[in-house]
Amino acid sequence: MERTAPLHAKRQLRLLSCNILAGASVQRYSEYVTRSLTAVLPGRRKIDNLDRLAALLPQFDVIGLQEADAGSLRSGFLNQTRYLAEAAGMPFWSHQPNRPVAGLSHTANGLISRIEPSTVLDYPLPGRGRGALLVRFGTGEHALTVIIAHLSLGALTRTRQLGFIAEILEDHPHAVLMGDLNTDVGSPEMRQLFARSRLQPPVQATPTFPSWKPKRALDHILTSSTVAVEKVWTLPQAFSDHLALAAEIRLPMSHGDHG
Repeated sequence: MERTAPLHAKRQLRLLSCNILAGASVQRYSEYVTRSLTAVLPGRRKIDNLDRLAALLPQFDVIGLQEADAGSLRSGFLNQTRYLAEAAGMPFWSHQPNRPVAGLSHTANGLISRIEPSTVLDYPLPGRGRGALLVRFGTGEHALTVIIAHLSLGALTRTRQLGFIAEILEDHPHAVLMGDLNTDVGSPEMRQLFARSRLQPPVQATPTFPSWKPKRALDHILTSSTVAVEKVWTLPQAFSDHLALAAEIRLPMSHGDHG
């Protein structure tokens, strides 16, 4: 398999953040009830849905997954991050299992990448059963740090989680936070994140939820001021109850770069 250029040679990256709901496709609120059984059982439809997503992943350099199943009953004991990486022909993947529920489900954050990470770290977040996956690409002062996270539903817990993430990022000048943050950019906890870290609010919010009629911007790709966001868009296909959020970013030039 041909590998792409290392990070220092790639100034432009395409990122994708996707809450995949363990492979389930939901197209209206009533399906949360009518498909409640399929939520905890494996099925061909979930594999077909993952295959449709895998076909699009080669367009991107770094993919962050939320609500991937780590290998439980509802996924047919399939590690969905690994499955997507292999189906897409992407060379690097990692996952961070959290929130196991009696063998029925085992939610995970996932990373799929075209570029080899120099570091992958798991951080448990404040609150119960949530985590952040920290990935570094490159080394030294020009390394890029990406955090993939899925935050809690409660505002107080989210405030603590975002405070923890801001603390982690203090030593990482070139950073991206992406994931299902379960809140919009104008919330008090997000304003606190921007005040306490180098991360910048987006120029405009991009609604991602619910996927069939997006009204709320719950999924985000946030960057520090040194990382330019050139465009942001959602994938038109609905792979879960969230639309996948994509961004093209430009990394700062290192001292050896010219032009």
